[in-house]
Amino acid sequence: VGLSPNLDRQTMAEFSQKRGKRRGDEGLGSVVDFLLANARLVLGVGGAAVLGIATLAVKRFIDRATSPRDEDDTKGDSWKELSLLKATPHLQPRPPPAALSQPMLPLIPSPSAPEEPAETDLQVTLQLSSPTPLCLTLQERLLAFERDRVTIPAAQVALAKQLAGNIALELQAYFRSKFPELPFGALVPGGPLYDGLQAGAADHVRLLVPLVLEPGLWSLVPGVDTVARDPRCWAVRRTQLEFCPRGSSPWDRFLVGGYLSSRILLELLHKALAASVNWPAIGSLLGCLILPNVASEELLLEVQHERLELTVAVLVAVPGTKADDHLLLAWPLEGLAGNLWLQDLYPVEAARLRALDDRDAGIRRRLLLLLCAVCRGCPALGQLGRGHLTQVVLRLAEDNVDWTEAALGERFLQALELLIGSLEQASLPCHFNPSVNLLSSLREEEIDDLGYALYSGLQEPEGLL
Repeated sequence: VGLSPNLDRQTMAEFSQKRGKRRGDEGLGSVVDFLLANARLVLGVGGAAVLGIATLAVKRFIDRATSPRDEDDTKGDSWKELSLLKATPHLQPRPPPAALSQPMLPLIPSPSAPEEPAETDLQVTLQLSSPTPLCLTLQERLLAFERDRVTIPAAQVALAKQLAGNIALELQAYFRSKFPELPFGALVPGGPLYDGLQAGAADHVRLLVPLVLEPGLWSLVPGVDTVARDPRCWAVRRTQLEFCPRGSSPWDRFLVGGYLSSRILLELLHKALAASVNWPAIGSLLGCLILPNVASEELLLEVQHERLELTVAVLVAVPGTKADDHLLLAWPLEGLAGNLWLQDLYPVEAARLRALDDRDAGIRRRLLLLLCAVCRGCPALGQLGRGHLTQVVLRLAEDNVDWTEAALGERFLQALELLIGSLEQASLPCHFNPSVNLLSSLREEEIDDLGYALYSGLQEPEGLL
């Protein structure tokens, strides 16, 4: 939807005036205002809008390079103004005003022209009587998007689960033969695909490889109490050394400074999966091609089947003794946290959403699937992963509002607004661990880009679908 010429020129002039006042750059602001005010006379509406966007981009670059950040000016205002300027009008030929007010005249054949066949008359009649395309509401567009872009065919889900289960059995046998001294638990495939939280395609499966640790010999230490001071992680400390000296446990070979090192375990299994497993033979047996992702520090298997492509993430885990205990993953962390274990909150988050939906027959999980599919299909929103979107839905889920299907469109817009508000503050706390900010890993430029894209999407939500 394009901006009117007056609104386009006024918005650009106001944006330039605001930036000039804040920076104290009156001269450059006056020149920009003069150019934008007169550009339409020379370039037309579309050209003036393009010139405004280009001028704004140059000004933003100069301002960022030469001026300190103004605390009084919020990111939200800048995103909103730029989203308006980015709405460049698309000029389309319009019929003359008289043609809109005059009735359609019947087609009269020319006296000198030969009579057309009856089939041509029928085509003309069908063309004139064809119905005008209906204007769908946001609710109807969301339901259509859910049907076409979110729902995964049942046959594809069944095939992905079958391949993941077979790969789990093969890896289980390999670990027992390659590392008979290490007590690994049963390999369990799972993740969003198994919980009905996978959108678009059955292309990702989690495969947990649990470690069986001796009771009483190990304890968990919060990451904030270690030298790393990382609230996302936990340390697994070896205890009872005076009664069970080092070497009593098969996992003692992976100790670093008295703590079980996730990094050493990852390196061991990474080498084994890349060089020791006979993947061609396993793939031939299962009717697919299996390739370990050597470039990634994670333990990833790329599965290529004639009907789908699947990524299997092999996750070495320290499970809790109870269902609601912490699940810790060996993850490639940097710096002082390199030997710690990353807390995985996906199981409790999925269980919470399921419990809330079961309580009131709500659509919280459907909203999460829609958001995941939208961000997956929009390159500008690619930095927003499932973890970010899950926190947004969980924050909304606690509100006592309507969660029926009829309110899906309203909840969708509310989720976009909450995302924008979190980006403005550069803060998205984890629902089950508020000390963790899920936006802390994003650069300021990435946050700005996400803010612009979301403001544009909030202005025209149908453009995201």
